[in-house]
Amino acid sequence: MDTELLPTTNADGLLIVPMTDAQKYIFDLKGWICLSDLFDEEQLDRIRQHQMDFLYRRDTLPPEERDNHGGPSQVLLDHPAVVGVLNEILSHRPLATEDCYGFRYDHTYTSHRKAGHDNFGPHGGGAYFSFSGNSHIYQMLPGKVHSGLTRVVWELNEVGPGDGGTMFLTGSHKAAFPRPEEISGRESPLWETYTCPPGSAVIFTEALCHTGTRWNNETRDRLSLFTCYNTVNAKWGKGCPAPEVVASFRGVWHGMREVPGINQYVDEANRAV
Repeated sequence: MDTELLPTTNADGLLIVPMTDAQKYIFDLKGWICLSDLFDEEQLDRIRQHQMDFLYRRDTLPPEERDNHGGPSQVLLDHPAVVGVLNEILSHRPLATEDCYGFRYDHTYTSHRKAGHDNFGPHGGGAYFSFSGNSHIYQMLPGKVHSGLTRVVWELNEVGPGDGGTMFLTGSHKAAFPRPEEISGRESPLWETYTCPPGSAVIFTEALCHTGTRWNNETRDRLSLFTCYNTVNAKWGKGCPAPEVVASFRGVWHGMREVPGINQYVDEANRAV
């Protein structure tokens, strides 16, 4: 597939890791994929500390770190392996350059859950049949998919068997029928989940039926970032990083009759946060 329009490095100058053919097939088949063990323990310690400070001691942080992606956590925003996936399943190539991603950061939140916390509530699915313009749409042609609104879950602590990671109704992003309640209850054998070491990223299309569930590990909390990315000229979530954290993103538009007539630049008249 032609990649000449896609950036080859991230904002830190690190080489982007393209998806393999196997990863592309698995993502399209299942609607989700897990990239394991992307950080070493030293990096993770700094990120975990920042996330806990952000959640519980935010006023003690300098202004530029008072965001989910501030300080040591900024490396999560465009990790080379994650950008490689987003380049393939989300990027709009006409708006991508070496200096500009062809997708947009949408919003994020940090989740800290202790044993017994339960948020089971299946939602999504069947969005292959959504109307164009719906951020949750899943589209595909031979050799190419478009994931629409895409979620990256950074698992900062280990997720072991039975712990209670995010669950997926695998393949439901392309389901043609409404989801019957009797096959999507908590104990349904159709649910799939994952185990992973700390510092892993689980990436899924929001077109897929998914849910949280009860966290069961009494000795290890779940600490996760749930970050969404979208097509470059759309935004679903309200949240934005503060200007002190990320100076600017280009505006949310595609093209119009002006010079330059395509959204590949940032200036004071074309910036967003």
